[in-house]
Amino acid sequence: MATVNAPSTHTLVLPHSLALDGGQELDRVELAHETYGTLNADGSNAILVCHALTGDQHLASPHPITGKPGWWDRMVGPGKPIDTDRFFVVCANVIGSCLGSTGPASIAPDGRPYGMRFPVITIRDMVRAQVALLDALGIGRLHAVIGGSMGGMQALSLAANFPDRAERVLAIATTARHSAQNIAYHEVGRQAIMADPAWQGGEYYGTGQTPDKGLAVARMAAHITYLSEAGLTGKFGRQLQDREAKSFGFDADFQVESYLRHQGLSFTDRFDANSYLYITRATDYFDLAEEHGGRLVDAFAASQARFCIVSFDTDWLYPTAESRNIVHALNATAARVSFVELSAPYGHDSFLLDVPALDRVVKGFIQG
Repeated sequence: MATVNAPSTHTLVLPHSLALDGGQELDRVELAHETYGTLNADGSNAILVCHALTGDQHLASPHPITGKPGWWDRMVGPGKPIDTDRFFVVCANVIGSCLGSTGPASIAPDGRPYGMRFPVITIRDMVRAQVALLDALGIGRLHAVIGGSMGGMQALSLAANFPDRAERVLAIATTARHSAQNIAYHEVGRQAIMADPAWQGGEYYGTGQTPDKGLAVARMAAHITYLSEAGLTGKFGRQLQDREAKSFGFDADFQVESYLRHQGLSFTDRFDANSYLYITRATDYFDLAEEHGGRLVDAFAASQARFCIVSFDTDWLYPTAESRNIVHALNATAARVSFVELSAPYGHDSFLLDVPALDRVVKGFIQG
């Protein structure tokens, strides 16, 4: 019998402190998460879906702030590629974020928000927290771990650092390490936030002022990297916004300018500026080869999982060459790996948008 695609929403306090790569520990770590479907008796039908940089646990349920459908609603649900009639699906908000899991806005043991006292975290730290969540849920070995973008980094990190925890690993539009160009884009965004006088050294909680202008600029810069030139040209070109002639000023003359301003401002309604600093830093630190003695092949040496790596031909943030590097390392370990580059006009965001070929790949890999 088909079930309704209704999530079960929880917040779990991890039973033990969380050791971090930076040498510190976090106590009483909370992980906000949603689950879909029913866990079978032996726990073998569990799938962990990891979200991207500014994503959240609202995988296939309406976002509580924006009211928009879940970020992968088209992919997760009864009869969908990730079929919740068959699988028990878990999606957790990463540590460092601001949608219910412990992050900079959370209350520290001294009763004040962490702010910039929150420790710098890594992708591996995020995965450690998620593994602890799986332990608490009674899930020893996943049917699959899936993620796109930063979620793909988490999926690869789980395979590398917890090689016995997943039978299948599906990494989409991702990389095994952040490039200098990607780090540079993130630094522009962080500097925009920290240059906003309302940032107040990160201690803006409870002051009535938030660094919305800086965060909006950071989002605008990042959003450009999620799109493709062809997509922007096709959608906007050089069309003017609500006018028949240029203003010869600095208002949003062009539609693309208006679009980016809207994206920036709307982002400030749902995301915390300090969380943006911490999560972008975590992705910048990500380098699986560095974590395993400098050789990417060694990162996957202990894994017995099946892998599927997916890239998009218009993604210039994590281009296909990055996926091929991962596949070459997996081939060197004789891992069972499939790889496909899909054609889509949307750039990096293709994994979130309507690309039927991706649906077929996900369904075939997960249900096959």
